Amino acid sequence: MSSLRQYLRPSLRFRASRPCTTAAAASYRRFYSIAQGLASEEDSTNVTAETIESPNDRRTEALRRSRQDLYPRFVPEATPKTWTTRTFSNRFASILDDKTPDVPQAALNGRVRSVRMSSSSLAFIDIVHDGCSVQGVCDLARISQNSISSTEFRDLFRRMRKGDIYHMEGHPHRTKRGQLSLLVTELPRLLSPCLHEMPTALQDPETRIRNRHVDFQVNDRAAQILRFRSQIITRIREYLQAKGYLEVQTPIMANLAGGAVARPFQTHAVEFPDRHIELRTAPELWLKRLVLGGFERIFEIGPNFRNEGIDKIHNPEFTTCEFYIAYANLDHLTQVTERLISELVTYTNQLTHKQLPSLSTCDISIDKPFKRVDFIEGLQSLMNAELPDLKSPDAEAGVIQMFHDNGIPLPESATLPKLLDRLASKYLEPLCQNPTWITNHPECLAPLSKSFIDPGTKQRVSARAELFIGGKEVVNTYEEENSPFEQRRKFEEQVKYRNDDNRADIDEGYLEALEWGLPPTGGWGCGIDRLVMLLSGTDRINDVLPFGNLRNVVSLGRGGRNVVASQ
Repeated sequence: MSSLRQYLRPSLRFRASRPCTTAAAASYRRFYSIAQGLASEEDSTNVTAETIESPNDRRTEALRRSRQDLYPRFVPEATPKTWTTRTFSNRFASILDDKTPDVPQAALNGRVRSVRMSSSSLAFIDIVHDGCSVQGVCDLARISQNSISSTEFRDLFRRMRKGDIYHMEGHPHRTKRGQLSLLVTELPRLLSPCLHEMPTALQDPETRIRNRHVDFQVNDRAAQILRFRSQIITRIREYLQAKGYLEVQTPIMANLAGGAVARPFQTHAVEFPDRHIELRTAPELWLKRLVLGGFERIFEIGPNFRNEGIDKIHNPEFTTCEFYIAYANLDHLTQVTERLISELVTYTNQLTHKQLPSLSTCDISIDKPFKRVDFIEGLQSLMNAELPDLKSPDAEAGVIQMFHDNGIPLPESATLPKLLDRLASKYLEPLCQNPTWITNHPECLAPLSKSFIDPGTKQRVSARAELFIGGKEVVNTYEEENSPFEQRRKFEEQVKYRNDDNRADIDEGYLEALEWGLPPTGGWGCGIDRLVMLLSGTDRINDVLPFGNLRNVVSLGRGGRNVVASQ
């Protein structure tokens, strides 16, 4: 602030020695107001968790001295009509410059983004709600409470701060400069004050994720990603419902997590004190039970939980969309996927261009059909070596030898599935920048998928395809195993590979359900968080989750003011 005021002081000394015209005084006041605003921005950009979480004591005391009801009960009047700022902006977008249409008064509610005093009887307020801002023009001559003095008027706006929530009433108007505004006819009413100094910028990742409620107000991109995520989920839901899919909700807690090969979260229920309960790692087995029940096209969008690590693209709690369709094979699933991904890319590019300008458009190539890479053939070609017979007893030792020959570190708990998965992540996935299908995975990598002997490699492979974009998995599709005998064999093999301390019980209830006859079924799964990252050009899963990853959420729940590291 001092760096800006030094330029005003010579003017003040000069004006003090001779008469000051009204125009010059008004000009000075406008410049001083701008300088004061700029200084405020300078002082509030270098924000830490400690400063952002400490109330402004002088502000709090000043509000108390004002003797106004700081948190009044909000009771909207029948008239005028209350608009959201976005609806107001859309409804009156066609108003011509310097015009006020002959329409009833309107009311707006929102958070103050800026306050500007042009004179002791004229002020401008920008309020924002749901990401849309509208200017309020407050002219004392138009205020119906004409008994208020210019001093009281000025004091009201001096008490206003960025972040306060106000109610305004007046007439829609477009200024000479073309800005849609509300000509205020009643004194703005405080609905809820902001007791903190609202920063003009918030850049430190740790502070942002620790204070998301502030981050969303200050950083347009953070708020727009959340709106973007909602639009993607809505678009997927509409696409599937238009194709005749029924949306369902399946249990999150059960005696077994079911579905994916992953470490589950365990808890207890007071109803079953002697039994442990697990949070689902995937809804797959529940959804296939519904296909067994006669629902031929179903889908679910919801949370899953895997008690595993946290990094830039993984979080223990995440959201997926899964759908299942009876009498569908892998070709059908890949065609549906390619159409859906193409539609999403086109839709989101239009969305970011028109409504979410803080986000960049997606440059994914959507030329169909997408490229395909055979898992085993691709690995053998890139490694210039042949994989052993993966069903033989010495398959694991043979793959380990390939690791040694190529100087690749072994994964922890080096089972055959983990070894093959590590090879794929090293050799195949980096090649999948544009949309690419990896197909014909070894059987041990997909225990819930049907399998067959691949005529080219003579290996036993699964009827599975994974879609990778930007080197990351986006979609996983199966032809589902519907034989209870084969499924039992694959479950038993899966238990054999679990050589750590995790439970890997066989789901006898699901095997019994298969005995009733599951039709040939195609299954599809997509990680919503990762899809949002891809389409919004975001590198960290933190940024597409409303409150960051589990580490951030646990720290926030403790109620302390310590900042945790952001992945």
